[in-house]
Amino acid sequence: MIALTSPYLWYTTRATGFVALILLTLVVALGTFVATRVGGTLVGRFELNELHRSVSIIAVVFLAIHITSTVIDSYVPTGWISIFLPMTSSYKRLAVGLGSVAFDLVLAVWISSLLKVRIRNSTWRFIHWFSWLAFATAVVHTLMAGTDSRRTFGLVAVVVCSSAVFGAALWRYLGRPTRAAGRTALSPLAPADSDAALGRPLVDTPPIVAPPRGDRPFPTVPVDDPRRGRR
Repeated sequence: MIALTSPYLWYTTRATGFVALILLTLVVALGTFVATRVGGTLVGRFELNELHRSVSIIAVVFLAIHITSTVIDSYVPTGWISIFLPMTSSYKRLAVGLGSVAFDLVLAVWISSLLKVRIRNSTWRFIHWFSWLAFATAVVHTLMAGTDSRRTFGLVAVVVCSSAVFGAALWRYLGRPTRAAGRTALSPLAPADSDAALGRPLVDTPPIVAPPRGDRPFPTVPVDDPRRGRR
């Protein structure tokens, strides 16, 4: 196998790693707003939902570049299998293994979002909880494996990202904002039959209840009455 190493690969790995961490911070924070149905006149709930989706895609792209540049750089022997299987890297086994765990969790959340119209809401919500664990694992991975995390700007970036997610968690669980019951973060651009495919009603309508009748029955008209059929 031909060795491939370059300082540019190292710079790419370092830069995309921090960008991916910042984007993951935004994804988790925006996900908190989407989950609690926050929105107003300035920024609506649909805009927050679509922003959350867009940032998620960009975060996955930067994460893929970060992983690819790390693996193809032969200066550090990580190996392709370490992308998905933790504790298989020859270089910083624990630190790289935590990165593998974070990537697996992010991948699970991303795939569940792509299959949202085909799985139960309870399953989708349960898998989405992995995003919090993925962020925590990514922070530990950054501190253990990142060469820039020991410098001032690296530590500041990690502290700011961690504080933002921690603040979002406190706001959600201690502030307890009101959430619309029985609704999910489906985009208006989703297929119209997505709810029907899951066996859910398309709209939440109250059951039709017949009006109460009085004590007196409705008047009846005899069959041979000449008034029958008149308007």
